[in-house]
Amino acid sequence: MDLSSRVLEDAEIVLLVDWPSRDVPDSLVREGFTVFVKGGPEPDHYNAQELRDEQVVPRRTGRPEHADLVYAHRPLGELPGIVALAKQLGAKAVWRQTGLNGTGERDPHGCWSPEEESREARSIVESSGLAYVESPYIADVAREIGRQDASG
Repeated sequence: MDLSSRVLEDAEIVLLVDWPSRDVPDSLVREGFTVFVKGGPEPDHYNAQELRDEQVVPRRTGRPEHADLVYAHRPLGELPGIVALAKQLGAKAVWRQTGLNGTGERDPHGCWSPEEESREARSIVESSGLAYVESPYIADVAREIGRQDASG
């Protein structure tokens, strides 16, 4: 099993710090993960994403006490703050997605980043003692793992 699958298999609670498309939170919720979203710079702007009547809808919650995984779709300059948040929440890993394809164009499933940026991101995350994942696309891995049966 590769690192991305292992990280997601070991996670129950995922905190999302932005995403390239609704497919990310929707797929994670539908596959049985508990999903929180950091909605803005305010310290208490968090929502749980919940499945109601086959729709994924937000519910204002405040900051979660714990997360196993923090997923980020934010610029590299914001990564140190995201890593600090991940550490505060007891996360074991940070999964960063650029939303770019191999030519550098926007792609909601894209996980490409320039080699130097990828190395720097990995260094920032791993130097904090967390696992770093940047590919493949998290929603695809969630669907592949197929935890939906575990959630009922």
